[in-house]
Amino acid sequence: MKCIYCNHPHTYALANTQRKCSKCKRKFSLKKIQREERVFDHFKKGDTARQTAISTKMHFLTIQNYFEKFRKNIAIYADEIYQKNSHRVTNYDEYLYLPRSLQIETNIDKLQHFLTFCYDDTIYNIMMPKKKLSLIKDDDEKEHKLLMKYLKFNTISKLSKSQNTITRFWDYFEEFICRYKGVSDEKFIFYLKEAEWRFNLQRKNIE
Repeated sequence: MKCIYCNHPHTYALANTQRKCSKCKRKFSLKKIQREERVFDHFKKGDTARQTAISTKMHFLTIQNYFEKFRKNIAIYADEIYQKNSHRVTNYDEYLYLPRSLQIETNIDKLQHFLTFCYDDTIYNIMMPKKKLSLIKDDDEKEHKLLMKYLKFNTISKLSKSQNTITRFWDYFEEFICRYKGVSDEKFIFYLKEAEWRFNLQRKNIE
């Protein structure tokens, strides 16, 4: 069996059921790997952390930790793939996301701003830093009105655009994120990346 850390082809069994790499000398557990693969199957299928915990009879917090790990790995993988294909981007657009239950006028500070790129019918997103929306904290009434005008125009323009891969992803993301309540600013990018991964995977399976 190959080493899960350095991919060296030679590992050997230890008395405690673990394996050790003959090159990097690191140990790993086959049972732990199999358990993680089982949890990932549930994650890939779209099961919630609670559903997975019940099905696998594992602690809910343990499943949550696994899910967070999967999302981070997905984000890293997406970045690696995009770096190899960035020259093939044919279209991009910006998106301002706000939960449907919130009003723009009183929740501008909760907006999530990201750019969506498209290449070969594949989606890739990058977050725009919060400081780009610095106008929302400006006390100047004129500046505030200008921002509100922009936000309303931005929303209307999205509704009027013809359907393409990018707008289809936005529709998909709006439905996807509704499953989760209270996603923090720090973790939002990982849920965005999960939606991106699922959307791309879904399109590849259709093809």
